Amino acid sequence: MTPPGYGPGDLVLMPRGLRFGGRIHPCTIGRTGTTDTKREGDGATPCGVLRITGMLFRPDRIARPAPWARPIRPGDLWSDDPDDPAYNRPVRAPHPFGHENLRRADPLYDLVILTDWNREGRAGHGSAIFLHQWRRPGAPTAGCIALARDTLLALAPRIVPGTRLIVR
Repeated sequence: MTPPGYGPGDLVLMPRGLRFGGRIHPCTIGRTGTTDTKREGDGATPCGVLRITGMLFRPDRIARPAPWARPIRPGDLWSDDPDDPAYNRPVRAPHPFGHENLRRADPLYDLVILTDWNREGRAGHGSAIFLHQWRRPGAPTAGCIALARDTLLALAPRIVPGTRLIVR
């Protein structure tokens, strides 16, 4: 059953997991839970209505999960430095400010679903809030929402730009 005020195409973070497509999928969130006052490095998943804005994938590891997904190339990074003019945006190596490598050695970012969290890049209000593969069941993230690989791969083709991600 869809909670009141939410559509069947919404991703909704519930106490038991991420609801989508009529099912609740186990997930993990930030190590400090959810927050209404997100700050860079606080380890929390921000509350609110976020929109899906992009999808990135490792073409050397998985097939394109959706027609609109873009490949992660060597040198693709994400700025997480509040002093960077490109804060909370994709950047390319070499990059002189703090950043996260999108082409990781582990499989966590083989598929990354981007959100519009802090799209305006307000310094220090948090960056890189993604949906991605979890490290293992129950292992918290730095603020993202993480799912089992098979779940993430199954959800990806059903998500479109603009899909709402609701974190209560």
